[in-house]
Amino acid sequence: MSETGTNTEIDPSATESAEGRAEGPDTEPPGGSAAARLSTAPADSINVPALGLLGWARWSWRQLTSMRVALILLFLLSLGAIPGSLIPQSGVSPMKVEEFRQAHQTLAPIYDRLGLFHVYSSVWYSAIYILLFVSLIGCIVPRGWQLTRQLRGRPPAAPRRLGRLPAYTSWRTGAAPEEVLGAAHRLLGRSRFRTHRSGDAVAAEKGYLREVGNLLFHIALIVILVAFAVGQLWKSEGGKLVVEGDGFSNTLIQYDEFSSGTLFDSDGLAPFGFALDGFDATFERTGPQKGTPRTFRARATYWEGASGEERKTVIEVNKPLEVAGNKVYLVGHGYAPVVTVRDGQGDIAYQGPTPFLPQGDTGFTSVGVIKVPDYRDKEGKKNQLGFQGRFLPTFALDEVRGPHSSFPALDYPVLAINAYRGDLGIDSGVPQSVYQLETEKMKQFKDAEGEPFRKFLRPGESAELPNGAGSIEFEGVKTWATFQVSHQPANGLALVGAVAALAGLAGSLFIQRRRVWVRASRGADGETLVELAGLGRSESPKLPEELADLAVALRAEAPVSGAAGEPAAEEGSEAEADDPATKHPDPEPEEAAGPDNQGNDPADPVEGARA
Repeated sequence: MSETGTNTEIDPSATESAEGRAEGPDTEPPGGSAAARLSTAPADSINVPALGLLGWARWSWRQLTSMRVALILLFLLSLGAIPGSLIPQSGVSPMKVEEFRQAHQTLAPIYDRLGLFHVYSSVWYSAIYILLFVSLIGCIVPRGWQLTRQLRGRPPAAPRRLGRLPAYTSWRTGAAPEEVLGAAHRLLGRSRFRTHRSGDAVAAEKGYLREVGNLLFHIALIVILVAFAVGQLWKSEGGKLVVEGDGFSNTLIQYDEFSSGTLFDSDGLAPFGFALDGFDATFERTGPQKGTPRTFRARATYWEGASGEERKTVIEVNKPLEVAGNKVYLVGHGYAPVVTVRDGQGDIAYQGPTPFLPQGDTGFTSVGVIKVPDYRDKEGKKNQLGFQGRFLPTFALDEVRGPHSSFPALDYPVLAINAYRGDLGIDSGVPQSVYQLETEKMKQFKDAEGEPFRKFLRPGESAELPNGAGSIEFEGVKTWATFQVSHQPANGLALVGAVAALAGLAGSLFIQRRRVWVRASRGADGETLVELAGLGRSESPKLPEELADLAVALRAEAPVSGAAGEPAAEEGSEAEADDPATKHPDPEPEEAAGPDNQGNDPADPVEGARA
C-alpha cells in the first residue's frame, strides 16, 4: 500500500542521538560542550563582582549626598518637629508633661519610649539632623570646586556649525572681520558677559550667579542648622509672675519655671532686673465683641548690672524688652486680691496680694488659694488656715450660672471665699502648687446654722471666722503680669541664614545661564559673513530676544551690506532657509573640525544635556 505525503524514513543516527540524550543528565552527545560554548543565548546566571567594603562606602556616600536624600531628610526633619509642637515637652513645661501623663496613662509610656516628650534632644531627631548636616556639606564641597573651575576657566570655543543652535542669526557686511570681532568683544563686555576671543570667533558666557545662588542656598541651610543647634544647646528660658509693685532679678531662684540647653551655664545669667510699676488693660465695652481685649501694656522700670541706671519702659504683646542679650516678653495678666488675715489672738497672720488665675471665660473669672501657715487660735494653739477663693471682677448672679463675672474689667469686684483649718501639707517635703489647696487633712469652717462657711466680700469689707477663729479682710485689688525671659544666642545667625537662603533661591530660579558666540569670516565675494548664535544652559525663553538685541547693537558697527534698511534675518531654521547668507560656506564634513572642538560642541545634544 502506497502512502502520500512526506518521507517518513527515520535516520538511525538521529535515533541514537535522541536515545543518548534521553539516558539522563550525565550523558552528553559528542560535541555538546562545544555547542554550549558557541551558543549566543543569555546565561542562566550573571556573575556580578562584589562591591566590597570600599565600594559600599562610596555608594552610601553618593546616596547620602544626593539632592533626593537631602530633600527627604529635610522633609523628615520638618515632620519630626510636629510632635514637638503638639505634645508638651519636658524641657519647656514639665508640669504640662506630668498632667499629660496622668490624663493619658496608656499613651504616656509609648511616648516615653519614642522620646516624644523631648523630641529635639531625642536620638532619632538628632540622627536626622546630623545626616542632613552631612548631606548638605557633601553637596556643597563638589559644587564649590566645580564653580571655582568654571570661574577660572574660559567660555568654550565656538562650534563649527552655529546654525544648529536654537537661537541664531547672520548677515553680510562690508566691515572687516577684525573690526566686527572687536566690536562684538566690546559689546558683549558692556553687557556683562565674560568674553574670550579665539580665532575667527568671540565666545561669551553669562549667568554664573545662578550657580552662586544655588551654592549660597545650600550654605544658608547649613547656617540655619548651625543656628538651630547653637540655640538649643545654649538657650535659656524662664517664666515669672510679678505683682504690681514687685520686681524681678535675673537669678535662678527668682524664676517660677526655668529651662535651658545642655551646654548653658546657669551661673552665667546676665545681671539685670525690672519692676512692674503698673498694668493697663482695656476691653471692648459694646457690640458683638464686648469683653475683647484692646490694650495690654505693662509699665516697668528696668536696670542692667548690679548698679545700673534705672530706665522706664513699656512692655506690650509682641514688643518685648531687650536687655543684656535677653528678651522679656509679656505673656499674660490677671488680678491679685489684697487680703489681711488675723488669727484668734487678733494678730496679723497673713497680709498681701495673692495672684488668682483666670479660668478662660470672657468675664475673667479667677480662682486662687490663700495659705496661712503661721496661725494661732483663740486659745493660742498653733494651727494652719486655708482659703479657697473665686474673684469676680464684675460680679453678676443668675439662676443658671450662679455667681460669675460678666466683664473682665474691675467694674464691680467681689471676692468669694471658703475657709478651712488643719494641716496644709506644706511641711511634708512634697512640693505642691501655690494655686491649689490640699483639703484631705483639713476641715471646713461651719457657720451658726451648720452650713459651710462662705462669704462674698467687696473691697474694704471683712468677715469674722466662726468661733472666734479670727477674721479675713478684702482690702483691694492689684494687677499682676507674667513675663517670659528668653535668651536665644543664635537668633541673629538664623536671620542671616534665612535671608541668604531666600537670596540664593531667588538667584538660582531667576538667573539664566547662557552662552553667545559671534563669528566673522571673509567670504569668497570679499564680504564678511557675521554669525551670531546663543545657547541657554538652562531653559531661557528670553534668549532669542537677548540675541536679537545684541544683533541690532552689533549691526550699528557692522551694517548689513546692500540696500539700506534691509530686514534682519530671523532666528532659527527659517532664517537659514530664506537668507543665502546663512548657508555655511564650509563644505568640509563634520569630521574636519579642529581638535579644540572635538567632543566639545555646545550645539551637540550631549552638551545640551549637560547644560
